[in-house]
Amino acid sequence: MNVVLSAVSGISASLGEDAVVGITIVILVFLFSMQRFGTDKVGLSFAPILILWFALISGIGLYNLVKHDIGVLRAFNPKCIYDYFKRNGFKQGWLSLGGIFLCITGSEAMFADLGHFNVRAIQISFSSVVFPAIVIAYIGEAAFLRKFPDKASNTFYACVPGHLYWPTFVIAILASIIASQSMVSGAFSIISQAQNLGCFPKVKVVHTSTKHKGQVYIPDINYMLMIACILVSAAFKTSTKMSHAYGIAVVCDMTITTFLVCFIMLVIWKKNIWLVALFLPFGCIELLYLSSQMTKFTKGGFVPLVLAFFLTALMGIWHYVQKERYMFELNNKISVESLGKLVNKENINRMPGIGVLYSELVQGIPPIFSHFIANIPSIHSVVVFVSIKAIPIATVALEERFLFRRMEPRGHNIFCCVLRHGYRDVLGDHEEFEFQLVHYLKEFITQETIMHEAEATTTTVEQITSIHIHTNENEVAHISHGYTIDDTLTKEGKHSSNGSSSGSITMLRVANSYSLSSSHMEGVEKEIKFIEKAMEKGVVHMLGEAEVVANPKSSIFNKIVINYVYSFLRKNFRQVDKVMAIPHNRLLKVGMTYEI
Repeated sequence: MNVVLSAVSGISASLGEDAVVGITIVILVFLFSMQRFGTDKVGLSFAPILILWFALISGIGLYNLVKHDIGVLRAFNPKCIYDYFKRNGFKQGWLSLGGIFLCITGSEAMFADLGHFNVRAIQISFSSVVFPAIVIAYIGEAAFLRKFPDKASNTFYACVPGHLYWPTFVIAILASIIASQSMVSGAFSIISQAQNLGCFPKVKVVHTSTKHKGQVYIPDINYMLMIACILVSAAFKTSTKMSHAYGIAVVCDMTITTFLVCFIMLVIWKKNIWLVALFLPFGCIELLYLSSQMTKFTKGGFVPLVLAFFLTALMGIWHYVQKERYMFELNNKISVESLGKLVNKENINRMPGIGVLYSELVQGIPPIFSHFIANIPSIHSVVVFVSIKAIPIATVALEERFLFRRMEPRGHNIFCCVLRHGYRDVLGDHEEFEFQLVHYLKEFITQETIMHEAEATTTTVEQITSIHIHTNENEVAHISHGYTIDDTLTKEGKHSSNGSSSGSITMLRVANSYSLSSSHMEGVEKEIKFIEKAMEKGVVHMLGEAEVVANPKSSIFNKIVINYVYSFLRKNFRQVDKVMAIPHNRLLKVGMTYEI
């Protein structure tokens, strides 16, 4: 936003301030409208434009250095820093640090590209291209100002040779759009990661690249950012006023990052405290710049701090309530013994069909299930509790996506299922999901029987190489994968890049072909036919509508946070039924109140 306004300000003298703001808004609308195409597509022209931009500013810098005053190179002498403060006085010199700091703003955008490039690529490009070009450009501007000190208000465009003015103006706008693109992409990446950590409400995340998992697009956040940028640009109007807010935002970001790195070095990396102490001077320098920038607080610098406080409070509230809600479900989950008593009640009817109840719990039955039975004393003939878990890989192989476990007692046909999906997997087609769920449930029933019979005959997992089920002399069904939820819970999330599990799924291979006994085979076929019959009667999706409220004995602050702020966020962000695109005629919502 600031870089776009700065680039367009080159025509402020001829068109006026209002025209600059109008053009900036048009560029911002164009920039945010292009985000839906993804960085892969809009980034094809980035490299040529940036190379041309850095070549242009370094060339203009050398031109001004040679033409006006090559003596400015003496400024590399560290003694000039002492002379500057001695000449201007400490107070005036300290106040000017805020403006000096603006020379390095924009460098923080490099870190947004860590999702697109590796660290080594950024280090090489910055050291060999970006840093030399920017330093030469600043040296050239300093040489120009030595001869024309009255041009300080618009030095960059003033020092451009006349025949290069308009090409420079066009390339500057294109370069500013690219710089803004990095910041917008970085915002999407941060929000996506915060959502995965449970620190942000559910939003639609679109992965725009099959090669880089860091390239994401979030439609809701995109348009919120666009509106915010337009409002701020219209309010500040000039890059000089906006620099007050921009400078404080960047120096706060750098200072916080430095001290967090120190904390990580001590706690996570276990580095020697003296090695960490060598890193602290960077933080002290940034604190000095921060103290200078804070003098601009009342001149617009408060804007990023207010926005940061608002966003941090929102994320903190969401994370706190979600954690407390999960702990409530975990502490009040239905035990195996209670489940058996609940299902065996005389007034409980078993309806034909399959009931799918969504829950965040991986193990155990959520308390909302008992609440459902208490109000509607009926359950489906087959019940599956589904917990959807996202995994940070592109896609999960279909045969490894559904992980089942049977809930005792065995004859009640109640199962738990962990549905794992990668960021490229689409969960929107409910019919396909139902077909896959039933298909792999039947496969699980068969494999579970094989495992039990293998254990009964003291067959060990290390001896297992292949499993064959002989249904008759002419038909042999080969099962290549066997797994249960219990095999994955302790190592959930450890996966290789191609989507296969790494240690989380126990592959069953029997040394010699193993045949199920006829009695076991009949039991498997009977249960599978029962599942198929239930499938024919239809699948009903059940979703817990848990209303989270504060405990009446809790503090007023806790009541405001839970009853109003969290409730508002939950009602205005995405729910599971929207994620799965479940039709209303197949959805049953069950309400319950959680007091935390």
